[in-house]
Amino acid sequence: MRGLFSLVVVLFVVLMAVTSEAGKNKKDKGKGKGGSDCVEWLWGPCVPNSGDCGVGSRQGTCKEETKKLKCKVPCNWKKDFGADCKYKFGNWGECDTVTGVKNRSGTLKKAMYNAECLQTIKASKPCSPKTKSKSKGKKGKGKEN
Repeated sequence: MRGLFSLVVVLFVVLMAVTSEAGKNKKDKGKGKGGSDCVEWLWGPCVPNSGDCGVGSRQGTCKEETKKLKCKVPCNWKKDFGADCKYKFGNWGECDTVTGVKNRSGTLKKAMYNAECLQTIKASKPCSPKTKSKSKGKKGKGKEN
């Protein structure tokens, strides 16, 4: 009986040591990555690694700390206002037959990373050359005679 009690005590001590060590590891991991006491981070713009768009990084500062985050600058028409300004766009307008362009506007929904964004923006794109009609028949699905 005494041997069984000793075994239970040893197992209990080992179990406590393992859970205590696991708890320390979780706390240490949190401090290494994003466990900063800083709240007021100031973020710079996303700077592409090469060219004027694509994957890049942005640098943030808070008190004496600095951090770098991965980011991406769009390579399409959104490049004009960046990925940090999120807009809610309306529907595309009618095609202007003189310019061959249709327009729409967007209102600012969210500015991320302290970005300076315009309240409203306009986007334009070329009009499609002709409207596409949906065919009711399926090509290549029938039996050949």
